[in-house]
Amino acid sequence: MTDPTRPVTGYPAPPYAQPNGGYPYSANPTQTQPRGPYSNAYNPRAAFIRRFVGAMIALFVIVGCILLVVWLILRPKVPDFRVDSLSLSNFNVSSASQSVTGTWSVGFMVYNPNKKLSIRYDDVESSIYYGPGFISGTRVPPFAQGTKDRTSVNATFSAANSFVGASVARGIDEARARGSMSFNVKLLARVEFRRGWWRLRRRLLRVLCSGVAVSLSSKGGLSSLAGGSRDCQVVV
Repeated sequence: MTDPTRPVTGYPAPPYAQPNGGYPYSANPTQTQPRGPYSNAYNPRAAFIRRFVGAMIALFVIVGCILLVVWLILRPKVPDFRVDSLSLSNFNVSSASQSVTGTWSVGFMVYNPNKKLSIRYDDVESSIYYGPGFISGTRVPPFAQGTKDRTSVNATFSAANSFVGASVARGIDEARARGSMSFNVKLLARVEFRRGWWRLRRRLLRVLCSGVAVSLSSKGGLSSLAGGSRDCQVVV
């Protein structure tokens, strides 16, 4: 016969009651997980950087909007250039040495079409070409224009046996035989539009006066502009 007071083997013995009536095994306490690099903890440095970046973006947007409004109100226009005169003296070309000699005097008329903006021209450089062949270059003194102002600008080019290459010398010689030839005149300048305290950043002004014709005189004497004034292309 089996002893009823003997516990059944293979099964855990019943827990013994605790004096306070509690369970002998305590529940697992809640463990605090370590905070990783992506935790939601407040980071003063990160918050400062976010605020600073946001403030800079807002500042750039505000300044950009102000400049856009000023630009739309003032509406800067590029100046107008035209060649009013061109004289050529002491002109000679040598196919043997592929060189050119002469003095060119070019007169520009510059007009500022802006009603509210004055223009300042600095670092003014001009050059003269026959076709793609460079002949001579010069610097022009800086100048300024008020609103709706017209200004005469002169540039003088000198070449003394300046090498131009065989094709350019041959083309000039052939044109001289016909009694007229055309030159290309270029001008570069740093321009600044002004309105009181407001100034637009300086820009590079490019002027191209192509096909400026000259009627040649005999024996290399003084030659003059043919066909009247010539308008120029202006790009800023």
